[in-house]
This record gives sequence, structure tokens and C-alpha cells, in this order.
Amino acid sequence: QVQLVESGGGLVQAGGSLRLSCAASGSIFRINDMGWYRQAPGKQRELVAAITSTGNTNYADSVKGRFTISRDNTNTVYLQMNSLKPEDTAVYYCNAELKRSTWSPLTAYWGQGAQVTVSS
Repeated sequence: QVQLVESGGGLVQAGGSLRLSCAASGSIFRINDMGWYRQAPGKQRELVAAITSTGNTNYADSVKGRFTISRDNTNTVYLQMNSLKPEDTAVYYCNAELKRSTWSPLTAYWGQGAQVTVSS
């Protein structure tokens, strides 16, 4: 079994900062890409930021220069969010593409979601 557990969401005023964390645990052989997605009410889920196993990053244009994704060697991915705007309000989901064993396929797993609300 594999679990992705998120923490760090909450309510913040515009211009403020929040840091999201997502820890992957369970039967994990190797994690490839990890990322953060978000879904606002009435909108489709969208990619916010992603990071490869070698540290290459990719950001949505709307968050470039404000958000930073990172990961460590404990299977945890982080999203540092600065200069938050009301339009950043959404449920944020972490994602990990991983193999549970040498022979298992690469499979995507999702966290439970963390609410981020930015007030104006």
C-alpha cells in the first residue's frame, strides 16, 4: 500500500505565504516525478509545479517567480507559495509517479488534497 499525506494548507491574506508538504510512504521502490496540482471550484485540475528525480522543475506560468517546488530524500515534496493571490485559492493535490518494485509498472498516486484559501 502507498499513501501520500499532505499538510500545510490553510487561510492566508493576499501577499502572504504558505508551505505545503506531501510525504509518500508504504511499499515504494522508486519515485520518479513528483508534483502539485490544484483544482478551484468549477474548474479543471491543473498542474502547478513538478519536479523530476534529478531536480528539474516545471511551473505553470501563473505561479512562476512566486512558488517553489522541492523534494528531499525522504520521499517528501514541498511547495513554498509566496505572494499569494486570491486566484490561488483551490484544493491542492500532490502527485507521485512511482514503482512499488522492480517489476511493477510506473503508477501515479495522489494525496487527499489540502485546501488553500487566499483572502483579499
